[in-house]
Amino acid sequence: MKVGIIGVGAVGSACLLSLVMRGCAREIVVIDKDRKRARGVVNDVQYGATLSPRVEICDGDYPDLADASLIMITAGVNEKAGGATDRNDPSGRLKLLDTNVDVYQEIVPKLLRATPQALILVVTDPPDPLADLVRMLGHDRVLSTGTFLDSLRFRFHLAQRLNVSPRSVDAQIVGEHGTSEVFLWSSARVGGRPVMEFLAQSAQQRDEFRRAVEHDVRYANIAIIEGIRASQFGIGMVSARITEAVLRDERVVIPIGSYQGEFGVTLSVPSVLGRDGVAQRLTPEMSEEERQGLRRSAETIKAAVWRIKIEKATPGSSPSR
Repeated sequence: MKVGIIGVGAVGSACLLSLVMRGCAREIVVIDKDRKRARGVVNDVQYGATLSPRVEICDGDYPDLADASLIMITAGVNEKAGGATDRNDPSGRLKLLDTNVDVYQEIVPKLLRATPQALILVVTDPPDPLADLVRMLGHDRVLSTGTFLDSLRFRFHLAQRLNVSPRSVDAQIVGEHGTSEVFLWSSARVGGRPVMEFLAQSAQQRDEFRRAVEHDVRYANIAIIEGIRASQFGIGMVSARITEAVLRDERVVIPIGSYQGEFGVTLSVPSVLGRDGVAQRLTPEMSEEERQGLRRSAETIKAAVWRIKIEKATPGSSPSR
């Protein structure tokens, strides 16, 4: 099956490499506004791809995406370049929205003309309101990478502190891929046992444990950027895994961003993912505090989407920088 990647900066390149290593696509078309860059990335990866399951990789233009099953959009300004690396800024990744709206308004109409049937996976930050922008531009087969990576980070940091394998931890984050994300502590489990029961500590120590884990997860991207200037490899692997689940019609349950009619925006809840995208959304076990947090997260995304709508409705307007 054919997959497209739009944008081959740090994240797009990581997505390409991860796709090749997973061996889930037979053809990958790479597009970038700098065709020379796209060609260079393809040339580099294709030599190593000799060691992976057979795949044809090429640089191209939008007409080359015809008959693609899934298109990843990774183009746009990243957190480092967009100034979204201040731990004290509550807007977080949403600070990148205005700039990346411009990028998507250029890309999505071209995708609609070239491959209207494809499932679009929004990887660019902030992915949730950008997925809603894709819908506003006329393409309703769209997902965002959502809180899948956040949930893996949650599992990792829990496992690290509990001295178990992350594979043995069941823990999820829902809502926005951003500062309003909601940690589902009430349903986090290790070996079927609630995580907080796993901790033989006082209430104060458990609260400190929670705060430490949430801090490490919320700001994992900034810590990575401070080291290597871009948070790229984790999201590359997550995007490839999502693509694999779609191409193989796995119907795996993961927290992924899709349009939620109840909230009127794209946000993440555990969902059954297959060839046609999200086939079913599942309501996880949540405490009242967590349910309220999810509603607040939805309102945060809704406010960002409303800003896009206002800008689109104003003739000759362009997003502020």
